[in-house]
Amino acid sequence: MKDRLAQLKEKTDQTPEDVDIQVENKEFMDEFFVQIEEIRTSIDKIDENVTEIKRLYSVILSAPTSDQKTQDDLEAITNEIKKLANNVRNKLKSIEQSLESNAEERVSADTRIKKSQHAVLARKFVEVMTKYNEAQVEFREKSKGRIQRQLEITGKTTTDEELEEMLDGGNAAVFTAGLMDSAISKQALSEIEARHKDIMRLESSIKELHDMFVDIAMLVENQGSIIDRIESNMDQSVGFVERAVADTKKAAKFQQEARRVNWEIKYLTGLSHPCMQLSHILNADATFAKKDNNNITQGFSNTLNGQLFVDT
Repeated sequence: MKDRLAQLKEKTDQTPEDVDIQVENKEFMDEFFVQIEEIRTSIDKIDENVTEIKRLYSVILSAPTSDQKTQDDLEAITNEIKKLANNVRNKLKSIEQSLESNAEERVSADTRIKKSQHAVLARKFVEVMTKYNEAQVEFREKSKGRIQRQLEITGKTTTDEELEEMLDGGNAAVFTAGLMDSAISKQALSEIEARHKDIMRLESSIKELHDMFVDIAMLVENQGSIIDRIESNMDQSVGFVERAVADTKKAAKFQQEARRVNWEIKYLTGLSHPCMQLSHILNADATFAKKDNNNITQGFSNTLNGQLFVDT
């Protein structure tokens, strides 16, 4: 048989350009994964901030009026979320535009990896920002409920629609007009004004993030099919792993049978000469059993390796 290794080395030495291209590709992918990790870190930080904002919302709702420090902390975290979210959105859009512009590379392995990573991060970003939006809406509803209860204490009842109209007007005076001059009314008035300010600040924040939420909705729409395929491939991979485990057990059983037959052959061979013919037959059977065992193991290994990297 010819020594193919020497020929392979010759060909490798003759094509240095190919080696350079591979290195450049690797460096490019390394840069891509650094960017992906930065995006993931930013999303995780947003998630942490959303948890902290929910805690501050609870603090504000549990007191008649919120102290200045709590309001300052809330404003600082809100601004940080806005900054991080804008950064994540811009990076995700940049990756998306890059993937769309490189139409000739859409079938390459690198492009498939990029699409998968982009889709997963887009979904994660959507989930975190949706959680943030839900926290804002919940805080607004609870603040509105507190205003309604305080108005009832002062003897002024309002429907939900009337309260929404008052909030849309942005003037706290409409809540306090005609209130009785009493200690209860003054306390209620103080809380009504505080809750009204909370809602105004919140709605200002929601308006600032409106364009971002629209972009996020577009990300979900654009990446939906890719994400669905990723989840489908993951489900398939689980199925192949389960089948692989079953095949491994079969392979182990066949191997045990092969060892047992080999032992019996050696034993019979040592007893007497007439057994020699039988030993040759059994030894051949054992060899075929071992080959079947190896074929099963190799077969499920190839199947698993092929299916765990389904084209996404």
